Parts: sequence; structure tokens; C-alpha cells
Amino acid sequence: MTTLAAFEKLPTLNSATILLVGTNSVFQQQLAEAILKEKQDLKINIHLTTFLPLPTERDHIRPRIDLIVFIIDIQSKYSFKEIEASLLHVDANFFLGKVCFLTTGVGRMDQMSVDMNAVLKLADRYCSPVLFCELEVSQ
Repeated sequence: MTTLAAFEKLPTLNSATILLVGTNSVFQQQLAEAILKEKQDLKINIHLTTFLPLPTERDHIRPRIDLIVFIIDIQSKYSFKEIEASLLHVDANFFLGKVCFLTTGVGRMDQMSVDMNAVLKLADRYCSPVLFCELEVSQ
């Protein structure tokens, strides 16, 4: 298990690979489908994982990852802890515009298990943007 490096592979022309990291596979699948439904001029590949590091035995066939989206379920402390642990396996160069945090479950503030300030501090620590959304609502 190795650190995920930002610039170890050459980019592919007119193509982007997004890695969605999160403990809720339903949210990951919904987000992937929403991204792929959008009209785009390039080919988008989406890979899903629940945590990092990724297994090393597939490194030679893994495409270059252009964006990592860490999905934090605000209703699950486990989700937050897994994302914190996964961040340790990401090369610092990824945090130069290739990482963002997506916080789900913000529409149900009464069911929050993770403090919103903890999410904001995590994003600030890694100099990465944080987006807040509700994936359980179709809009």
C-alpha cells in the first residue's frame, strides 16, 4: 500500500479520471451517475473506493487520477474518521487543486454526528474546498 501520487503518470488526452472516496456506496453511485449524465466534451472515468490506500497490485493498470472527491457523511462519525485516515495516503501535490471534500446530509441538521467545524477545519488543513449537499434529495 503506497501513497497516491499526483504526477506519477502522464495525462490522457480529452479524458479525466475522478476517484470518489467515501464509506456510503449509495451516495458514491448517485454522485457518479449525476456526473456522467452531464454533457461534456471529454471522457470522464469514475472510480469508487471506501478508503485509501489503494491496493498496489493494480498500480500498473490504474489510470492517472485527476481529481479526488472525499465524501463525508455528516451523519456518520465513522465516515469522517475513514476520510481522515485516507488523507494520510495522499501525496501533498494532490492538494494543489486536485482534491475537494463533499459533505452530505446537511439537509438534516438534527441528525448530525460530525461537527460542521471539524469538516471545515479538515478542509482548511488540507487547503481544499468543501462543498455541502444533500444527496438524498433528487434536486
